[in-house]
Amino acid sequence: MGTSIFDKILLSLESNGFVIDSYDFNRPWGGFFVIEESQAQIFANRFFNGLSVDGLRIAGKLSPKILVVKPGARLSWQYHHRRAERWRVVEGKVAVMTSDTDAEGEIHTLNVGDEIILRQGERHRLIGLDDWGVVAEFWQHTDGEHPSDEEDIVRVQDDYGR
Repeated sequence: MGTSIFDKILLSLESNGFVIDSYDFNRPWGGFFVIEESQAQIFANRFFNGLSVDGLRIAGKLSPKILVVKPGARLSWQYHHRRAERWRVVEGKVAVMTSDTDAEGEIHTLNVGDEIILRQGERHRLIGLDDWGVVAEFWQHTDGEHPSDEEDIVRVQDDYGR
């Protein structure tokens, strides 16, 4: 079943003209697709109701992504030194937890169309609920000289021992 949702999303992205830079379907919580940065405005048009990417740029670079979270799975309780993030639920229902400290905050449910803005350094966790959740995401890089990457994840707590 897991592979089929990734295949469905891949087909949808490609049929809408998106170029996939990279992907990973083997995360313990699900997986993701990274979209070519040159398509950031097209991505925003499709998944963020035409939001202008010029207003999203903090240090010039943006990374559009699609997150796919398994039912009942949780990403790590984490934060980042070199990026802020903006999420919009595009399929299913997910939960999110945020806090300004390492103490885990309240869990809030997000439905299709709901958005959340995560500041640089803000602790956060995406949580899968009863079914697969699909979230469009922008990484808003805050350091133009050293853009954020997967190494810019500070895990405060992780269900998978990473």
